[in-house]
Amino acid sequence: MELFADYHTHTRHSHGKGTVEDNVRAAIKRGLQEVAITDHGPANILVGIKSAKTLDKIQSEIEICQKKYPEIKILLGVEANIVSIDGDIDIPSPYIKKLDILLAGLHTGIISRDLKSGVNLIAKNWLSRFIDSLGAKMRYINTLAVIRAVERFPIDVVVHPGLKLNINTHVLAEVCSRRGTALEINSSHGQKSSNFVKSAAETKVKFVINSDAHSPEEVGRLEEGEKIARELKLDPARIINTKNNF
Repeated sequence: MELFADYHTHTRHSHGKGTVEDNVRAAIKRGLQEVAITDHGPANILVGIKSAKTLDKIQSEIEICQKKYPEIKILLGVEANIVSIDGDIDIPSPYIKKLDILLAGLHTGIISRDLKSGVNLIAKNWLSRFIDSLGAKMRYINTLAVIRAVERFPIDVVVHPGLKLNINTHVLAEVCSRRGTALEINSSHGQKSSNFVKSAAETKVKFVINSDAHSPEEVGRLEEGEKIARELKLDPARIINTKNNF
């Protein structure tokens, strides 16, 4: 399988180790035709961008790199956080409109939109690790939060579904299929993604294989995601960043 893009990479603007140009150069070295710069949204405690305004600086750096490296398409994106049980995300609407690609997902270390969401998305999810009776309830709440986000915002990709926070991936996949939102096969988390992919593959949802790179050396390292796709015999037509068949 030949993949032409990596749509999930981080830089020093959030939790990454390299610059925008470092990631671009790494993507070119990997032979990619497209790369997205998708730093963590500002609600990620300690690791997110300082504010949505940081996206303006990233955009400026992308524009400089695009002129310097015309052989690759560089996309402005963000890995937004779902910060409420109503599906709110931490990127304001004016900035959403500036993006080439919008990634979103649930994370544990976030600043929630309100107290109720904080109790549910953070505290109760943590407690559900120790209280079995909370598990099913949190699976429902988590799934609903992601679905509401997908229905409210032009989310292109839901990142690492089910990682650390339990969700019903089959139900989510049905909604994403109708909305034209892809589900991520995250190469950094490897086999942790395989169960969700197997369940989601029962629907008509599409997938994208990303690196979730936090250093330039990881950009374009998509082998683990490819391995999962091969093992589950996914139709290449369902993987939006592949350009040939298995």
